[in-house]
Amino acid sequence: MGGPPVQRRLLVVDPCDDCHALLPGLRTAGWEVDSCTLAAVGDRSCDVGLLRLQPYHLERPEAVKELIGRSGTTEWIAVLSQDVLRLQNVGDFVCEWFFDFHTLPFDVARVQVTLGRAFGMARLRGRGHAPVDEPEHELLGDSRPIRELRKLLSKLAPTESPVLIRGDSGTGKELVAKTLHRQSQRHAKPFVAINCGAIPEHLIQSELFGHEKGAFTGAHQRKVGRIEAANGGTLFLDEIGDLPMELQANLLRFLQEKHIERVGGSQPIAVDVRVLAATHVDLEAAVEKGTFREDLYYRLNVLQVVTAPLRERHGDVAMLANHFSRFYSQETGRRPRSFSDDALVAMGQHAWPGNVRELANRVRRGLVLAEGRQIEAADLGLHCQPALSAPMATLEDYKHRAERQALCDVLNRHSDNLSVAARVLGISRPTFYRLLHKHQIR
Repeated sequence: MGGPPVQRRLLVVDPCDDCHALLPGLRTAGWEVDSCTLAAVGDRSCDVGLLRLQPYHLERPEAVKELIGRSGTTEWIAVLSQDVLRLQNVGDFVCEWFFDFHTLPFDVARVQVTLGRAFGMARLRGRGHAPVDEPEHELLGDSRPIRELRKLLSKLAPTESPVLIRGDSGTGKELVAKTLHRQSQRHAKPFVAINCGAIPEHLIQSELFGHEKGAFTGAHQRKVGRIEAANGGTLFLDEIGDLPMELQANLLRFLQEKHIERVGGSQPIAVDVRVLAATHVDLEAAVEKGTFREDLYYRLNVLQVVTAPLRERHGDVAMLANHFSRFYSQETGRRPRSFSDDALVAMGQHAWPGNVRELANRVRRGLVLAEGRQIEAADLGLHCQPALSAPMATLEDYKHRAERQALCDVLNRHSDNLSVAARVLGISRPTFYRLLHKHQIR
């Protein structure tokens, strides 16, 4: 049995007489057709768009770029008169922003074929692509680590307990913190983030706790600190491992007593915040070295989240790359581009030491450098290694990879209880620690 007919929506922008003559035949062919001026497009959506280019569109292209840039997966076809065809740079503009073009008068059969191809491409571009402005875009992906992360966050978000977020740089620890805040009962209150490693040491106390007027040279007026500014909401302390020891004591006192004192002040100020902290360093090792307070560690490490590096989420790379292509297209002033087969292979082969942050930056670079319709591997600064030239791995290599993957999988689920993680793998706890050391997994 066949399914219901597929809806095919066509929007004709700034139609001319030839366009109007074309519309009845398109409706008969099954297209749902709407038409309007460029200024009246508003929030109309469509699968394919026909836009009649005028000379003033090329002189002031911002409106056309803005329309196509915000249209997501819509494919646009330019309609050109002979006069417009003779204008300078029209070819570059059409190649940059449009799927295809047609000249007037129309060849009806050719137009129908082009619209069909454009509709097919629009459908392909739309599969698996969440709109850029959806809140859920922050944790895009369908790999097992990201699915389990989303499930874990939905459990932790409603609680009031502190959460320690761990993971390599660039794995999205701040996005995890924002998701916890957004899904919590404090979502309508402030979310205040501070990077403990990015503020000069002599300013951190004032930034965290604020100061009174005249507290020190240059303190010309009272300043509310970040902790106080987060009252009622969530305070996110990024790179908590870089917090100086003196400030660690002050932060611990706040966590215990739930009030602060501004620098230069003596009046306690009650503050109600949920504290989230993040780090990419080994806090247990820092406690052993004496560079991080053990009592503060246990105060912050009530609940724990571990973000997976991108090398363990290779199934998410293409989806993330397409998201960043759309997200940064307006910034770069270029239309969102898809990726060539070689680019996708190169991204799959890359180890991503800089994780999602590196991927985002490479896609931004690719959007700027791409000269064709697609982003190539070279535009991303990557090289595609031919599969035939890659040496076959030994059986021992495959065993090594499988062993590491098993450790990563069980840690994603049981990172808060290593004894359980060892039992799940059917090994002793000492053997589990030996394997963690062997594979350099923290």
